[in-house]
Amino acid sequence: MELQKNDVVTLSIADITNDGNGVGRFDGIAVFVPGTAVGDVLRVRIVKVCKNYCYGIVEEILSPSPDRTEPHCPVYRQCGGCSLRHISYEAELAIKQGWVYENMRRIGKVEQAVFAPILPSPKEEGYRNKAQYPVAAGEDGGLKIGFFARRSHRIVDGGACALQPPVFAEIVETIRQLCQLYHIPAYDEASGKGLLRHIYLRSSQNAEKIMVCLVLKGPQLPHAQAFVEALTGKFPQIRSIVININPRSTNVILGRECRTLWGEDTIQDTLCGMEFSISPLSFYQVNREGAQVLYETARDFAGLQGTEVLLDLYCGAGTIGLSMAPYVKEVIGVEIIPDAVEDARKNARKNGISNARFLCADAAEAARTLREEGIVPDVVIIDPPRKGCSSGLIDTICAMHPQRVVMVSCNSATAARDCALFEQQGYQAMRVQPVDMFPRTTHVETVVLLGRKEADGEESSLPHETAGETVVHLPR
Repeated sequence: MELQKNDVVTLSIADITNDGNGVGRFDGIAVFVPGTAVGDVLRVRIVKVCKNYCYGIVEEILSPSPDRTEPHCPVYRQCGGCSLRHISYEAELAIKQGWVYENMRRIGKVEQAVFAPILPSPKEEGYRNKAQYPVAAGEDGGLKIGFFARRSHRIVDGGACALQPPVFAEIVETIRQLCQLYHIPAYDEASGKGLLRHIYLRSSQNAEKIMVCLVLKGPQLPHAQAFVEALTGKFPQIRSIVININPRSTNVILGRECRTLWGEDTIQDTLCGMEFSISPLSFYQVNREGAQVLYETARDFAGLQGTEVLLDLYCGAGTIGLSMAPYVKEVIGVEIIPDAVEDARKNARKNGISNARFLCADAAEAARTLREEGIVPDVVIIDPPRKGCSSGLIDTICAMHPQRVVMVSCNSATAARDCALFEQQGYQAMRVQPVDMFPRTTHVETVVLLGRKEADGEESSLPHETAGETVVHLPR
């Protein structure tokens, strides 16, 4: 049977894709259906027909999967954030582990490694310390403030989100009321008119310290003093109120210039026993407790003995490298964003760390420069963007002959691809650890230890097994 748009078929969901869609087959044709769970038996309406697959929406659940759970979020079906909120957390972890397994096997050709079970996030809800709310004009003359619907720029109104501290929604609602009171217009993407583009909130652990950043088209916030007094009077947790100026016609959220209206330029948070200053432009992990699990895993993989030179590429504000500084001889961090490098240097001084230095440069360029200076790292930490490492960077790292490379990746597909490239130059993936940093979403972190092979083709003396871990032969 050839499927047509608006056909209604009975479908069993057999798998979940890495963008959160369930997938079943009808007469051999794959049908992708959002908001479904493995084991669901459904009546599905076909909404889009492509050459070799279709998309559908649920008309009726005939037999629910045992993995299903009540979403308990009023905007879950409209908002594009929590693609996996309708299934249990245990099922979500199994799915994410399966994605990492499959990518390592299929893309990275990793057939044998110490492959540990996924580490869960310490918190399933309320774990985010950062939120960015787009703002638009509402039909009633007010403001729409919330989150983008899935695959669109349509704003789902409402600042409440179970992934964020409850106080964030209260702050957003107060800002909405102040904007209405003082007739501050939302920015309009089509015309380029208006002022307020985004509301950007950051917090320390347990939302004890909060930064409010208003992203504006222009350099001035009307009635700024009244804004400050209203927000700080109602929310004593607020320690910083900043405007970020973004005059460009772009969908990039933040501009290059920040100006503090009130309070501190940064807020402070503690991570892995160290204090970090966070500015609006700083990279900082949004799940603090999950980041500690991630960084401790990376440190364990690095096998530090106190004598190593550690090169931390894509170092951001220095969090990974600085967390390892007490365990090495020297840390060299590399980051291309100047504000992040300055934050890293301040963080080193704040924590009394004297064996770390930070370079503002492209990672591949800095690695080549260090090699020319004769600096030979024992361990290289790489935390690349979602697109992964460039082949030039991998070439340069391998030319430095580090004993170990620890890759921290937010995209297991590109991490697997990079493992295959490292394999071509004599480095083998030896340990793989999925870490869930973003419960209820489709994102999962992966930590990979790559060890150098010896000249005779044997693997290096790095341990293949540690207490509590099992060597897993990935399925073909």
